[in-house]
Amino acid sequence: MHKFAFIIHPIEYEDVSRKFKIMNKLPRKFVEGFTKMLPPLKVSEITGVKSKYAETEGYFVAVPLISNQMMSLPEDYVMKKIIKAGKIAENLGAEIVGLGALTSVVGDAGITVAKNLNIAVTTGNSYTIATAIEGTKKAAELMGKDIRDSEVVVIGATGSIGKVCAEILSREAKYMTLVARNKQKLEDFSKYLLEKTGMAARVTSDVKDALKTADIVVTVTSAVDTVIRPEYLKPGAVVCDVARPRDVSKEVADARDDVLVIEGGVVEVPGDVDFHFNFGFPPKTSYACMAETMILAMEGRIENYSLGRDLTVEQVDTIAKLAKKHGFKLGGFRSFERAVSEETIENVRKNAARRLKGNRFSTV
Repeated sequence: MHKFAFIIHPIEYEDVSRKFKIMNKLPRKFVEGFTKMLPPLKVSEITGVKSKYAETEGYFVAVPLISNQMMSLPEDYVMKKIIKAGKIAENLGAEIVGLGALTSVVGDAGITVAKNLNIAVTTGNSYTIATAIEGTKKAAELMGKDIRDSEVVVIGATGSIGKVCAEILSREAKYMTLVARNKQKLEDFSKYLLEKTGMAARVTSDVKDALKTADIVVTVTSAVDTVIRPEYLKPGAVVCDVARPRDVSKEVADARDDVLVIEGGVVEVPGDVDFHFNFGFPPKTSYACMAETMILAMEGRIENYSLGRDLTVEQVDTIAKLAKKHGFKLGGFRSFERAVSEETIENVRKNAARRLKGNRFSTV
C-alpha cells in the first residue's frame, strides 16, 4: 500500500480554531503572530480510503500560515515552511504529497518543493479542473442552461488552471470571454485557443464588463481579495469558484438569491474514509486536489504530477479516468461551506426567471 500526505493551511483566521480552540477568543493580531511562529505540524491521520482495486492511508500536515500571510510574507520564508511540511510527510512514510490551497500557488507551483523533497509532489490541479468543469456543466443543466449556446466566461484565464479550463470548455462552448490582468498574455492565449480549438474568444481585463452577459462563469484566480461582487452578475448566472481564497464575495450569497455559486472540486472519496479532522466538509468528501493525491497513491503512480504553470488537457483527462476507476465522484454542490440542495437550485432558478421577467417589463 502506497501512503500519501496532504499539506493544508488555514484559509481564514477562523480556521485556526479548528485545531486550536482557544484561538477563536483571541484578537486577530495575536492569532497572526501565533501562526507565523508556529512550525509545520502533523494534524491528523487519514484512514479507510479504499476502492475495488486498491487502498491507501495518509496524513494532513499543516503550514500554519493564513492566506494573507501566504501571499504577503517573503516568498523564501513561506517556501521554507512548505518544504518543512513536506519533510514531515517524508518522515511519516508518505510516498507522495499534495499541496493544498495557496501552498500550490506560492513560487513556481510546486517545482521547487519537489526539488527539495525525496518523495513525489502534486498540486492536485488536474483533478480540480476535471471536477470543476463537470460540476459547472451539471449545475448549468439544472439551471436550464446549455453550455453550447451560453455565454461562458473564464476569469484567471492565463493561469495554469484557467488555460486548461478554457481549452476543455471550448470543446462544447460556442461563446467565450477570457479575463485576466495581463493583456499581452490574454492576446497570446486567445490566439493559441483559436489555432488549437477554433474558439474565437473575446478578451478583457475588466471583470465587471465581462460578467454583464455571462451565463456560466468559471473563476480561478490566485487573488487574496474577492474579484466578483453581487452587482456584477446577471440573474440566472452560474458561477463555479475554484479559487482558494474565494474569488466570489460572500455578499453574493447574501444579496443575490437569483444566481447560483458553487465551489469547484467537491469529491466523494471511496471507502470508509475518516480524515480525523474537520476541514469544513461533510464526512467522506474532500477537495479534488486532496483526491488527486489519493488517486495517484492508489494507482501506484508515485510521480510528480500537476506541477508548474503548464498543465495539460491530457493530464486532466488521465486523472479523470483514474478517478472513475477507483470510485471517486462529484460529491454534490457546495457554496460558501454549505451544501446546495436541488430545492435550493430550483428556488434560484425561479428567482432568476422572475427577475428577468421584471427587467423585461421595466424596459417596455
